[in-house]
Amino acid sequence: MITKTILLAFALALFAVPVQANERYKVIRPVIIESGIAGEWMMQLSGPERARVLRKVERPTVRYRTGRRAGLFSRPVVVQQAAYRAEKSVLDQLEPQFLPQVVAYETKYKPGTIVIDTNNRFLYLVLGDGKARRYGVGVGKPGFEWAGEHKVTRKAEWPDWHPPKEMIAREAAKGHYLPAHMEGSEANPLGARALYLGSTLYRIHGTNAPWTIGYAVSSGCIRMRNQDVVDLYERVKVGTRVIVI
Repeated sequence: MITKTILLAFALALFAVPVQANERYKVIRPVIIESGIAGEWMMQLSGPERARVLRKVERPTVRYRTGRRAGLFSRPVVVQQAAYRAEKSVLDQLEPQFLPQVVAYETKYKPGTIVIDTNNRFLYLVLGDGKARRYGVGVGKPGFEWAGEHKVTRKAEWPDWHPPKEMIAREAAKGHYLPAHMEGSEANPLGARALYLGSTLYRIHGTNAPWTIGYAVSSGCIRMRNQDVVDLYERVKVGTRVIVI
């Protein structure tokens, strides 16, 4: 009788294990993004930041020597780790006027020209006959606005990102540590496509933060949703005239 009781208890324990293990996977953990990767395009957004920080973690201080005769000094190395959760689904984040659409557009520029209206956050691809294909864009934040005329000098799919030294220094002063190089991917701030403008550092490119479209959030580049920049990329060629107003 005792032996049967022990065997029954052992059998019940075996069947209970998978149930307990499966219960653990019902809880979906938030993705943790380190600010060294996400700082520039998520942590310092101006305008309505449509994702909220759920958690921050600080690493302990480290000690280093500044010279042969110098003593040891403590310097805090802070790496902000944050989980981001969008307040709305990606499809609901964009205002209707910023969705791609063909609109009436009278202009002196020839068909095929790109005209970017930074004040209203629109990019127009001139079609002719008083029409243009219009896209919503994100533009330079205060202090990073610009206007001018360039041509598309290069096109790239899933471009690598090399933050300028000035940007790296600027963000480091805020405690946001950017990588010196980042390969093209869905996490890359340049998104799925990039159109390089003249010999400048400015680009029309995609983004990994689609909720920023319609706002002044960038360091001067013109950002678009990935699906929109892919559409534009297929419609224009190297040499396309770009007017930024």
